Amino acid sequence: MRVDARRNLEQLLAAARDLVAEKGAGVALEEVAQRAGVGIATLYRRFPDRTALLRGVVLDALEQTRVVAERALAEHDDAFEALAAYLRGALELRVSAVIPQVLDVLDLEEPELAASREASAAATEALVDAAHESGELPPDVTFADIGMMLVRIARPLPGPMPPDLKHDLARRHLELFLRGLRGGEGSLAGPELTRAELSDLAHPGPTVSP
Repeated sequence: MRVDARRNLEQLLAAARDLVAEKGAGVALEEVAQRAGVGIATLYRRFPDRTALLRGVVLDALEQTRVVAERALAEHDDAFEALAAYLRGALELRVSAVIPQVLDVLDLEEPELAASREASAAATEALVDAAHESGELPPDVTFADIGMMLVRIARPLPGPMPPDLKHDLARRHLELFLRGLRGGEGSLAGPELTRAELSDLAHPGPTVSP
């Protein structure tokens, strides 16, 4: 694949992944192309229909999360830090926000998708097992707990907050989750919203023209 074609494909997959996470599987394909910075014809050359695009997004995200998990295990001597690095990387890839949005559209038991899901899950399970063996992850915290908590954190909050703020809060809430697993250690990233600020974001007032 030519460099420009590869770049277009990566931009399409990233744009579709973010928009599906934010708006659901029915997001307009024209909006995906616009965010990716390509023409709609370029999108259709790569993905002839919505199902093909969603399938490509899920396969790409699963493969990237597998790579992130294996890299985290290889690069971190501390098993808990390896698990934390994986969770941070997986949150950025938004696979846990995308897959719930496509359950009614894709057959996740289809052979290629099922194989990708198994490979990604196995790499994640290796991190959880290592953290258990090191004694840093409580034994009653299971692989399923980790995975389901990531889904809860990754899915965008409801309401009119800007998407970037929602994702910053997801990062903060992941650090809160990790702090709890660690027993209170670590610092929280992301905005520290007050009750009043949260109320303003949930119920924005009318824009006043200068």
